[in-house]
Amino acid sequence: MQTEIKQWPALWALCLGFFMILVDSTIVAVANPAIMEDLQTDINSVVWVTSAYLLAYAVPLLVTGRLGDRFGPKNLYLVGLTLFTASSLWCGLSGNIEMLIVARVFQGFGAALMTPQTMAVITRIFPPDKRGTAMGLWGAVAGVATLVGPLAGGVLVDGLGWQWIFIVNVPVGIIAFFAAWRFVPSLETHQHRFDIPGVILSAAGMFFLVFGLQEGNTYDWSALVWLSIVAGMILLAVFIWYQSWNKNEPLLPLGLFKDRNFSLANIAITSMGFSITAMVVPLMFYAQAVRGLSPTGSALLMVPMAVLTGALAPNVGKLVDRVHPRYIAAPGFLMLSISLGWLGLVMKPDVAIWELLLPIALMGVANAFIWSPLAATATRNLPMNAAGAGSGVYNTTRQVGAVLGSAGIGALITSRLTANGVPTGGEHEAGGAMPSFIVDGFSTSMAQAVLLPAGVLLIGFVASLCFSRPIREGDKPPVDVEQQRVQA
Repeated sequence: MQTEIKQWPALWALCLGFFMILVDSTIVAVANPAIMEDLQTDINSVVWVTSAYLLAYAVPLLVTGRLGDRFGPKNLYLVGLTLFTASSLWCGLSGNIEMLIVARVFQGFGAALMTPQTMAVITRIFPPDKRGTAMGLWGAVAGVATLVGPLAGGVLVDGLGWQWIFIVNVPVGIIAFFAAWRFVPSLETHQHRFDIPGVILSAAGMFFLVFGLQEGNTYDWSALVWLSIVAGMILLAVFIWYQSWNKNEPLLPLGLFKDRNFSLANIAITSMGFSITAMVVPLMFYAQAVRGLSPTGSALLMVPMAVLTGALAPNVGKLVDRVHPRYIAAPGFLMLSISLGWLGLVMKPDVAIWELLLPIALMGVANAFIWSPLAATATRNLPMNAAGAGSGVYNTTRQVGAVLGSAGIGALITSRLTANGVPTGGEHEAGGAMPSFIVDGFSTSMAQAVLLPAGVLLIGFVASLCFSRPIREGDKPPVDVEQQRVQA
């Protein structure tokens, strides 16, 4: 059957939709000041526009990977793409911040239906010796999309208004739907049981944890906030215990983590999801509020990063099939951490623009060395019937990182603004250059916030250093991890 499948057209069709949903993870960052001004809201509420999307994206991923195995990845992908496209139009038509946040929840759920299917299809239609190259393209799409989001957002916000960062998804979604309908093959399905208690525990745990982190400053870190955080952590701990106890078919197949590289790649991609989401927010606020740049002008700061990632990632993907992944991913994580620390040092009110572009360019090089090695290494040793579950777990951990990154950076920005004597009600942050008497405090707050993702990336650096050599074609075949149940 493999020879009858047009592998590369199928991959390109999937990458179009995948690109669109990842762009929406970061595109809002550049539009935050415009949304704050137009919808008359504050900085914390506008961060929820991103967090709601990421939370609704992350929580269902474990079960949507299984749904793809059960009903076919093509079918789930098309359903998710339809929901994502329709809710994008809803976002663009929203007239208040509450409606926008609700629409973003539905948009995130559509993205959750789509994402695991892309990795599952790649794993199932490409042989192991070609999978690194295919994952290189997938990784290039993932890396470039998260970086192009702010650039596309800047152009659209300046030219047509913030609503168009969502409305533009409608024609793209229609094209992506027909491309997937035409080129993505219908693959064999597998029977699955669905772990409803696991879904409830993981969803509730993530919600309480993210709510507590992001709303901490709003409620002055009261007992209610700490109760929410503790409740979230307890529920997630109960979820992990329940998964080890469930002998039928748990939502999170802990047996997958017996593969060392799968475990390490999940740790690394969590730190990557956290940092990519977290670093864009303070940079865009700094560019627009401190430097007085337009949305397009601030987004243009990201061009060196996007260009270098897009140019280098496919070539790095080819190396993944031949070079030990630790020698690719670990330098990438270290470079990205250094570049963010460098950026935090130069984010001052009067710094020359070219001094900002140098660390941003280094970020582009670093990104190219991270995405495809992690994706290829995570799935390389997994058997075919675990492809959906494995890709679901991998994408879940990336999105969990992104959710925590959005919540964490929102909380840190608000606390640093307060500590540096800057009001956080939205009256000074929304649009245009701010008054001179608070510009230093605001600039310092954004620079300090960038150091958070720089530190988190060091976790990914350590994890990628510990990769073992992947199983190559001709080696002993991997054990079917689906049969390796973790005993209570």
